[in-house]
Amino acid sequence: MNYTFDFNAVSIAPLLQGLWVSLELTAAANVIGIVLGFALALLIMSPYRVVRLPFMLFVEFFRCTPAIVQIVWIFYCVPMLFDVFLDPVTMGILALGLNLMAFNAEAYRASIQAVPREQLDAGIALGLNPLQRVLHIVFPTAFRASIPVLLTNGIVIFQQSALVAIVAIQDLMYQGKTLATETYRPIETFTVVALIYFAVSFPITQIVGLLERRRQILVS
Repeated sequence: MNYTFDFNAVSIAPLLQGLWVSLELTAAANVIGIVLGFALALLIMSPYRVVRLPFMLFVEFFRCTPAIVQIVWIFYCVPMLFDVFLDPVTMGILALGLNLMAFNAEAYRASIQAVPREQLDAGIALGLNPLQRVLHIVFPTAFRASIPVLLTNGIVIFQQSALVAIVAIQDLMYQGKTLATETYRPIETFTVVALIYFAVSFPITQIVGLLERRRQILVS
């Protein structure tokens, strides 16, 4: 191999600008996923079939189709079908947030089903209405139990945010593609891009592992 590596050709500044956009997309998508994912979990656990089925279909659609298809569909089809025109970053947040919401809903559902019946009975005994029981008993308990899965899903959505480059959102991947084209150094550029994704994701995976080990110790 006669290829000569030259990492000096890789400018970090545009990549950091792209990283900031990726982090903004990830943070906003996680807010949507964490908050609305819980509401979605409650809806798919509804005793009423007419309420439960549409939201179950929503969850299965986002869980069973590729994220890149979802991004492209929302970016191009929503404006055409519903006459809704948003800026590209907002569309990216919407696509990633809906995807994360579906996966978080399943995590919450499992945690809600694991809430001890005694806690709910105690809430009833204290005179809490159903909404108060959800806000003060079910959500805090389910959220704590779901934290490892929510963090894992958050990492996945950060990595999947690279897909928004296909619709010209100037995230880390988009900046990497542009830089590789300008410098004719794709190997060095995408190696640095991969290392940046790794540097952000790896510490969080370690935190998730620590939380899982602590949880197993507490359970045992």
